[in-house]
Amino acid sequence: MGAALARAAQWTAAGSGTGTLEITPLNESLLNQIIKFAEDFSTRHPQEAAFVFREPLEWKTQLGCSVFEEGYEIHGATVQSEAKGKDGQPLLLLTASTLRVRSFDQLSRLLQIAMEKKLKEAQACLEANRDPIMKILGPECGTVEGEDMSMLHLLEKVKKDDDPETEMKMKIYLLLHQFDLQLLNSSLKHISQDVRLNPAAINNEVNLLKNFSGKGEDTVLESLEYTSDYMFCNGCRAPPWRQVHGEICYLVIKPHDTDPLYITCSTAGVFLNGGQQKGKDDIDYERKSDVYKDIVTFLRERSPRFVENMAKQEYNFFKEPTYEKNYQRMEVADAKVSGQSQNLYDLTEKNVCEKVKSSAARRRSIDKKNLEPSMKWKNTGLSASHSDKATKKDTEEEGRSSTVSLKIKKKASGISSESVKIQRTSKCKTSGRFEDISESSSETEEDEEQPVRHQEGNTDLPSEYWGIQKLAKYLKGGNPTATVIALCSMRDFNLAQETCQLAIRDIGCLEVLINLLDTEEIKCQIGSLKILKEISQNTLIRHAIADLGGLQIMVKILDSPDKDLKCLAAETIANVARFKQARRTVRQHGGIKKLVGLLECISVGSTSLTPCQSKDTEIARCGALALWSCSKSTKNKEAIRKAGGIPLLARWLNSSHANILTPVVGTLQECASEPSYRLAIRTEGMIENLVKNLSSEHEELQMHCASAIFKCAEDKETRDLVRQHGGLQPLSVLLGNSENKQLLAAVTGAIWKCAISGENVSKFREYKAIEALVGLLSDQPEEVLVNIVGALGECCQEQINRTIIRKCGGIPPLVKLLTGTDQALLVNVTKAVGACATEPENMMIIDRLDGVRLLWSLLKNPNPDVQASAAWAICPCIENAKDAGEMVRSFVGGLELIVNLLKSKNKEVLASVCAAITNIAKDEENLAVITDHGVVPLLSKLANTNNDKLRRHLAEAISNCCMWGSNRVTFGETKAVAPLVRYLKSNDPSVHRATAQALYQLSEDPNNCITMHENGAVKLLLAMVGSTDETLQEAAAGCIANIRRLALATEKAKYG
Repeated sequence: MGAALARAAQWTAAGSGTGTLEITPLNESLLNQIIKFAEDFSTRHPQEAAFVFREPLEWKTQLGCSVFEEGYEIHGATVQSEAKGKDGQPLLLLTASTLRVRSFDQLSRLLQIAMEKKLKEAQACLEANRDPIMKILGPECGTVEGEDMSMLHLLEKVKKDDDPETEMKMKIYLLLHQFDLQLLNSSLKHISQDVRLNPAAINNEVNLLKNFSGKGEDTVLESLEYTSDYMFCNGCRAPPWRQVHGEICYLVIKPHDTDPLYITCSTAGVFLNGGQQKGKDDIDYERKSDVYKDIVTFLRERSPRFVENMAKQEYNFFKEPTYEKNYQRMEVADAKVSGQSQNLYDLTEKNVCEKVKSSAARRRSIDKKNLEPSMKWKNTGLSASHSDKATKKDTEEEGRSSTVSLKIKKKASGISSESVKIQRTSKCKTSGRFEDISESSSETEEDEEQPVRHQEGNTDLPSEYWGIQKLAKYLKGGNPTATVIALCSMRDFNLAQETCQLAIRDIGCLEVLINLLDTEEIKCQIGSLKILKEISQNTLIRHAIADLGGLQIMVKILDSPDKDLKCLAAETIANVARFKQARRTVRQHGGIKKLVGLLECISVGSTSLTPCQSKDTEIARCGALALWSCSKSTKNKEAIRKAGGIPLLARWLNSSHANILTPVVGTLQECASEPSYRLAIRTEGMIENLVKNLSSEHEELQMHCASAIFKCAEDKETRDLVRQHGGLQPLSVLLGNSENKQLLAAVTGAIWKCAISGENVSKFREYKAIEALVGLLSDQPEEVLVNIVGALGECCQEQINRTIIRKCGGIPPLVKLLTGTDQALLVNVTKAVGACATEPENMMIIDRLDGVRLLWSLLKNPNPDVQASAAWAICPCIENAKDAGEMVRSFVGGLELIVNLLKSKNKEVLASVCAAITNIAKDEENLAVITDHGVVPLLSKLANTNNDKLRRHLAEAISNCCMWGSNRVTFGETKAVAPLVRYLKSNDPSVHRATAQALYQLSEDPNNCITMHENGAVKLLLAMVGSTDETLQEAAAGCIANIRRLALATEKAKYG
């Protein structure tokens, strides 16, 4: 187990804690194998199971004293096993929450006692005992890198000493070593699916990056070099003893903004190594970072300057037009004012406050950044001369104030000149214009917010504008006291009003507010963040903050010891990180790990909190809000998981405070789109808390809980847990709240996915949920209707529910929805109508409402999913219609349409159309028509398929189509018989039945019998004659009989 845990298992670090096992499919597979091995050990190896470990395996358990019964002594909070070692110590000891186990026998019994908690116990045990073999057999058997001599030492000891205990250790070591190899082999299945690099790909990437590297400011890197110039014949530069580990070469990369990076390029990916060892020529080969798919992806995570300059290079190379945000262009002030601002700029000294610059210069700087004001200032009707005078007056006033600020010394003010100067953030500008081409986000383009302009016809500037402009002078003055007073005064304005928000940006205060974050004055930082938190609700402001580099500074503030400052920074990040560029910036500057760290708190679950605990809870709330905003990106979801965020979010789910539960559940439901999160939500016991909070008084919390269940209930285990924890009843109750459409969409979605399990459908029927769903079929948005109809489609799989839907009047609104255009809704409604059509009474209503015609028309829909779903729905309609043949013929061009769908490339469409043709061909006239449309050659072309679902329905269609004219002969001529014989080797019994029936029909033609015999059909059919399926028996026997008759007739003709 030692090597598998060290090499194959995926570990992470939760905040500042110790390494933990990630909740991933690979780890779950390894844990399940380890649990099975330990559980079976005592029965398969009873003597070895009694061996007492050298040191006990010790970990923090979640098991209580009550689970231990026979074979254990319980004294208060202490449990010990009756079985004891030679030293008289118990082989299992539980004190408080610490568990110590000293034998495989006790370990096996413990896992059986743990029942559903065994996975958590195994995980906790392995996390606390990273090398369990060393604890079991002693340090001499511990897992080591390189050549492992422990087995040889044990063998020598066995030879020298006739010691039974040493021999026992040898046996256990061999068993564990064999199991270790088994774990490593099983993990290869997962690992082998990863993208593998090769020397040629790495060499091409290195050469490409070298073309854009050098000493210039716009180059992506300063330098990039191999550590070795020697290349082996296989293209690798790594020494042979490292090539066996998959390593290809080693690089030294010098970015513009970080220390040199020493990286290893291997077949598994790119990662950071330990660099050059001091006093040696060798490299520290140990991995020091995550593994990335290529060098560019690695550098994007490590160097913001690389991302920025890479965007420039992409721009220059592809010559793309400059991407402009939807801000209006600000007009540049006249030359006189510009000249004055230049003179003022010349006065600035290195060690003095550089914050004050002229209005025109500031506007020119904003213009370069494409930060233009809202149309409301452009449409004010003021003349250019008036605007110029106002600008000039503002410039003169700032010039006077600069004389004062220039005299302020750095120490006296407490605000460094470098920290408050107006930043020329060209890097932010670049990153703001180009999206990271490798960014993979869960959100679509529609989810990306676009800056919105509101045009107003006001003829005068609002009074708030002039009030904020006056405050701007004091804000830029450089005096800390005046700055704090100005910040407080600015907060007196209604900052939720868009007029005030855009005034702050247009006057140039936004840059100053961001620069104040980089000072050492806590009061200035807090005041600035309070304003930024309010105004960042505005889309334009959010983009401007990101372009000015505000997010990078806020991420740094998350390390501040001041709790209020951390709260405000996290909350502001939550507001700003609502678009892709901002989310990427937070991740690239290490913000995700810092935000996860804010969730660490000891007061989780406490009902009465001390002031200190309340503050910690508030920090966690703000951190969860920021993570919620960031979690819309796929890469950020992965970063949250790797930072150990899942267990911390699970802990906060135990809280009773809705203000923190809402962002925590919001983050979880956002992340639940990833399979690794759904697995973690299930295994970490979060479903119980999600169900509990469905009964909360807060509708937003209820909505996010239902949405999380909606996404997680794709898995059967989760659906069962929702039912076991009593979650189906509150979901049914919430259907009564039809006013809140967002809540209704989440609840109906959760009911839909939970209804996939038949046991849940019975519960929903008991809670009258089906009647409630039918009542919601009208006057609802499409996103709600998709879920409602999906839920009804699942419920319709049972006959009693189809009757309920008919009695509640649900069939007419369902048929009416067939005229819609939403693709997802059409897929669900066709499934529901098709399921209802299996009842003759329901079919009469569907036919009367012209539902079959509407279904047939959906076969023209370009979406393959809609086509397939419509074709499946048509099958029960034909089966249960009174005069099905005449009904089908009444659809003009309908038969030709369905035959032409056999040319589709989609397997599901082909299977459903074959099923429909099977039913159509039962009517002789319709069979004649589809034969004329060329159904036989089209069916024959599909015969060479490995898809069992298509095989079954294709065979049934061929069987029914044989009933007309010379179709049997045509099937033989179009080479359909030989592939059908191969269907008999399938593992699906339904394929056997359909194929035997088709072969029986085809065997009526002598040439087909010869083909079947040549392809070995007789031997396969003989085995099926003994089947318990009577239909299969008869078809197989009939086919063999026809082949035999032909053979006898041939012999008689030949020999007389």
